Amino acid sequence: MAYRITDEAVDSYREHLEREEYERGTIEKYLRDIRTFRVWLEKERSAGEAPVEKAAASGWKGSLVEKGYAPVTINAMLSSLNGFFGYQGWQECRVKFLKIQRRIFRDEERELTRAEYARLLETAAKEGNPRLALLLETICGTGIRVSEVRYITVEAVKRRRADISLKGKIRTILLTGKLCKKLMDYAKKQKIRSGEIFITRSGKSLERRQIWGEMKKLCEKAGVSPGKVFPHNLRHLFARTFYKICKDIVELADVLGHSSIETTRIYLISTGESHARTLERLRLVS
Repeated sequence: MAYRITDEAVDSYREHLEREEYERGTIEKYLRDIRTFRVWLEKERSAGEAPVEKAAASGWKGSLVEKGYAPVTINAMLSSLNGFFGYQGWQECRVKFLKIQRRIFRDEERELTRAEYARLLETAAKEGNPRLALLLETICGTGIRVSEVRYITVEAVKRRRADISLKGKIRTILLTGKLCKKLMDYAKKQKIRSGEIFITRSGKSLERRQIWGEMKKLCEKAGVSPGKVFPHNLRHLFARTFYKICKDIVELADVLGHSSIETTRIYLISTGESHARTLERLRLVS
């Protein structure tokens, strides 16, 4: 049987992911990767709706390597494709991931420091954007994902905890007294009596793209590299800071909502500079 990626098949997969309560951004990423593969396949075969087979998926993997895509990015794209194949029942088309050696330290150019975080907060306040400053503090002070900001509501602040639902799982995030006071003061000033606290002027939820865009605008004025300023990096800063205090990776995994400790471990990788200092302290070279 010849397998083909049709618009109907992609739409059906989207509906499946929505039923499984995947985040909208995640769904769009999966579908984008699937469509990218389809476009590549059609160009390779010079025909519309070209048949899918394992050799084709392997060929796409090879082309991504040749184009210089990062191994982690390639594996993420292959994961999107394999998920679609699994849903369709095309198990024989699934392709193996690239083998990547476990990283022992992270790139300093990507790690947001506490001092840089403080400059972002100060700059947001100076620029007259209290919503953004408070949003940064909320993400970094709780470790939530940007897609989970909508669970920070007036009701949650009053309870001093937010119950976050993701993929059928619910985890509870505790809100500190100091953060609750800031959130409630902001809500009162904005006349927000119930529901989400971080909303637009028209009362709609803040979109991921808008939050990302506002953060990027702060970079130059705050003197922070744009490569370090994105919502997920605040989550990483929270994780590293939390672990320094509690030294319990299992508890941290629960707080972050990770199902795998291995995922949490990635958040705790030190920078190359820190790793180099550790090597110096070994004093094994005379």
